[in-house]
Amino acid sequence: MGTPVLGKGPQAGVPEVRRLKGGGTPLRERLFQLSLWTSLAVGVVFLGCLLVYVVAEAWPRLNPRILTNFPDIIDPSQAGAQSAIMGTIWVIAFTALYCLPVGILTAIYLEEYADPERWWNRAIEINIQNLAAVPSIVYGILGLGIISRGLGFGQTVLTASLTLSLLVLPTVIIAVREAIRAVPASIREASLALGATQWQTIWRQVLPAAVPGMATGSILALSRAIGEAAPLLLLGGLTFITFNPTGPDSAFTVLPIQIFNWISQSRAEFVSLAAAAIVILLVTLLVMNSLAIWLRNRYSHRW
Repeated sequence: MGTPVLGKGPQAGVPEVRRLKGGGTPLRERLFQLSLWTSLAVGVVFLGCLLVYVVAEAWPRLNPRILTNFPDIIDPSQAGAQSAIMGTIWVIAFTALYCLPVGILTAIYLEEYADPERWWNRAIEINIQNLAAVPSIVYGILGLGIISRGLGFGQTVLTASLTLSLLVLPTVIIAVREAIRAVPASIREASLALGATQWQTIWRQVLPAAVPGMATGSILALSRAIGEAAPLLLLGGLTFITFNPTGPDSAFTVLPIQIFNWISQSRAEFVSLAAAAIVILLVTLLVMNSLAIWLRNRYSHRW
């Protein structure tokens, strides 16, 4: 039955295993592959049908009014999502301002300075891994109890951005750590051998080489924050606002909350409005994810 024999030629002495007669892909593997392809096809078909339905519903309202007008309960034909769009921009901008510096600095410390044998460093890493899998509603409860009520920030842009920062911070830390870890150790060793300090090595060699992975992970984390509605609903995000935020202490609404409000209305006109807002949100996410892919492909290094 397939006894190993020694090959001939330049690789003589290397064992070669004879193929068994009647060999091939086992039936169980073929069935498993078929089930995987079937599951993929079902998911893609349903996603395609859902996108076609949403675009068809949104088509009558995909006009400049959806971008320039404010919500209007009395006349849905004149309603728009300007306050929700501007609120989303404000919230995500402050979320990036809070979570990206903290996430990047934490990743640098854990990857370049922290001693993995220290118990507190191990505890930090375990907590980061666990927090990345916590449901978003839990962060909403945390934001409501501590940030909104405990610190007295109320239902403001600041509260929403801090809550979303806590939500995506573990994802940013993990992504940045992976990007830093992908930089070869020889880069660090060569820099240190030339007399650079550890921080000079990190700042001038490691971080520039890790920028593509860091940018990709950060953009994908912010893309998740844009689509979150549960924590903001729990924070008491307003569903009907006819003005744009003017600062971090302003009241706000965002696209997911506005979509939730419109889809809850009984009149059919609001369904088209909600579908148009969904298309705007999907286009925003598609642009951000495309930017992440472009950055990864454009600036990635092959070591």
